[in-house]
Amino acid sequence: MKNIDPRKPYSLKNEQANQAIQELIAGAGGGEESDLLVQMITTVLKLQDEKVDRGDLKVLNTTIKELRWAFRIFRPYRSTRKVSVFGSARTKKTNPAYQAAIQFGKLIAKSGWMVITGGSSGIMQAGNEGAGLENSFGANIKLPFEQTANPVIANDRKLINFKYFFTRKLIFVKESDAICLFPGGFGTLDEGFEALTLVQTGKMMPRPIVMVDGRGGSYWRSWATFMKSAILKSKMINPEDMNLFHVFADADRMVSLQFESAKYITSFNHALGLISRKNRGSDANTLLQENISKLSDEIKKAEDTIDQSANNLDTFVIQLTRYELQPGDQVRIEDLKHGSSRAVEELQLQVDTQRSVAAEFMQRLSA
Repeated sequence: MKNIDPRKPYSLKNEQANQAIQELIAGAGGGEESDLLVQMITTVLKLQDEKVDRGDLKVLNTTIKELRWAFRIFRPYRSTRKVSVFGSARTKKTNPAYQAAIQFGKLIAKSGWMVITGGSSGIMQAGNEGAGLENSFGANIKLPFEQTANPVIANDRKLINFKYFFTRKLIFVKESDAICLFPGGFGTLDEGFEALTLVQTGKMMPRPIVMVDGRGGSYWRSWATFMKSAILKSKMINPEDMNLFHVFADADRMVSLQFESAKYITSFNHALGLISRKNRGSDANTLLQENISKLSDEIKKAEDTIDQSANNLDTFVIQLTRYELQPGDQVRIEDLKHGSSRAVEELQLQVDTQRSVAAEFMQRLSA
């Protein structure tokens, strides 16, 4: 015999008002998600009963409006992979980081991705410029300074203007499949640490989180050194947490190593998400079985990409031995071999992590 949930339904004390809410939703067209809409309206009316002050109501009102509009703008593009790009609004066009952001936008758009930037100047403009208007979103924030929309995205429908940082930050992580950070100030560091925290705590599925210095730069390398010497050394994080992010000198190598394999991993995440979003009336086991083979295929593709990267590295080293090496070349070759081997190992770690997450998810869902 099925146990009856002892909890009371989420409703108002006034039964007549509860019935009116049900009728309102039904009259507006109903739908599969009508239960959530009923709860949302119930919550709004509970605020009236609790005599919440006008300032708090304005916060909630604006939050719902901003998120509703953002969901509407992103909905037609949900099947396209996206990367959120962060960096300083103050970066000049002559800065190598600016040029690296342009190059990143071009490469990632060529690989079938779209970019989400803060929609302002500096690195944000460079990311939009490189990807092009068709492949760009802007999530602008209304500030009294420094945050006017850049000319690439300024008059496009895919530019969203937020009043609150927290709604904007939610969209950056909710609508993206990867995070790319260029040198920046407090805001850039805030976005980077938030993404790392969400993945570390399991609140966000594993994804590429990459930092790009730009040629000749050392911003993120210095940051990574700090993470090792201060945060890791003090045991504030675990050693494996250092594998949650990857630092690159330029965009070209980063895109080829991270995002080409990530396209399999993110589609794998998407398939998992489809399972978890199905309504409760569906047979979860049936849905699970329908997706297991697809998910396994995605892991196999990612592993094939890693194998190919390793083979390419071996071939490259063999080719180098055919040339007459100059003094110092051997040291540079060894550095390259070490860095490339580590990159392949990191890709393997991503796949292993994904396999572990998937196995746990499947076990929990089929239980």
